[in-house]
Amino acid sequence: MLNYEFPPIGGGGANAHFYLLKQYAEDPSLQIDVLTSGMAAGVTQEQFADNISIDRVGLHKKSLHRWRKVEVLEWLYKARTHYRRMLEKQDYDLVHAFFGFPSAWLCYRSRTRLPYMVSLRGSDVPGENARLQRDYKILAPLFRRIWQHAHVLVACSQGLRERAGRFLPSVNVDVIPNGVDIERFTPGSSRGLDRAQAQCLRLLTVGRLSETKRVDLLIETVKILADSAHPVQLTIVGTGSQHGRLAQMLRDRSLGALVHMTGRLDQDCMPQVYQEHDLLVSASFQEGMSNAMLEAMGAGLPIVTTACEGLDELIQDNGIIVDQAQASLLAQAINDLRSNAQTYQRMSRAARARAAQFSWSCVARQYVHHYHAIAGREAGDQ
Repeated sequence: MLNYEFPPIGGGGANAHFYLLKQYAEDPSLQIDVLTSGMAAGVTQEQFADNISIDRVGLHKKSLHRWRKVEVLEWLYKARTHYRRMLEKQDYDLVHAFFGFPSAWLCYRSRTRLPYMVSLRGSDVPGENARLQRDYKILAPLFRRIWQHAHVLVACSQGLRERAGRFLPSVNVDVIPNGVDIERFTPGSSRGLDRAQAQCLRLLTVGRLSETKRVDLLIETVKILADSAHPVQLTIVGTGSQHGRLAQMLRDRSLGALVHMTGRLDQDCMPQVYQEHDLLVSASFQEGMSNAMLEAMGAGLPIVTTACEGLDELIQDNGIIVDQAQASLLAQAINDLRSNAQTYQRMSRAARARAAQFSWSCVARQYVHHYHAIAGREAGDQ
């Protein structure tokens, strides 16, 4: 398995890979070597489980959770050399890459020796991400070759599958969603609008602070609610390139008492963080499938979000999707839930029930089915 990011480095794709490996650790029929990145110099190895080892190539990274282009290139250069050594030492059946680029580029390079599958995660599929438009144009021919030679392509949501289809209609893309550990992410004992109505509605948003997430729109939403005497507090969990601009925005609008930016929190803290809030809010215009939404659903949080891909599988009777990205509409949706305790409680129960449909064990079984199909196909070809 190849993934240029893996905890503690990375975001949602790294987190999904970690939970998938936890499932694989219980399957002795699988023997897995993972090649990823690390912070220590050279190549280090750790044993994730009896049947899973992780090789990390050390990088000169400035941030655990944000990638500079020079760091991506450094990973490609260093990982390519170690990957060749791994192929020389072991007789693998297949290779599974998280992210169509940069991870899957190594698979493409070894395509005559080893079949591969690719998990498309979001930013690795050309779309509306403003920061990556130039990169998409430059790398589009390479992306197409990588996809065309993959034995299996998997997207983590129907919306991402549709985006991939617009980019390259000739390839087939399956959907295997992200999962959630519903034993870790559970509802808290103090949730309920009686408390929220008496005090202050606690809003939460979780993710990288990038232009794609449009956290500024959530801050404007808080301003509207505060100005209309509807007390709310917003907690922003995450870090990224927009941190400085958002912090200045809070100062300009005198919202420091209502909006708290925590930076990135350790995963061990997150179950309690969800339990301490009433609603998850999001204004992202592009997602693969949101891990934060799945975790919030496990904790019984209704969701208020702007429309974007990756929501069809997640939001039905457990939240509100605002069709237009306007702070006034987000504020109205939040107030609609605040004013109707019965609807809130129904959505909270539906969120928990819907999260139970996204178990990591189910996700793992779907991937393993593809592994056997690829390995069997190759054996038949020979």
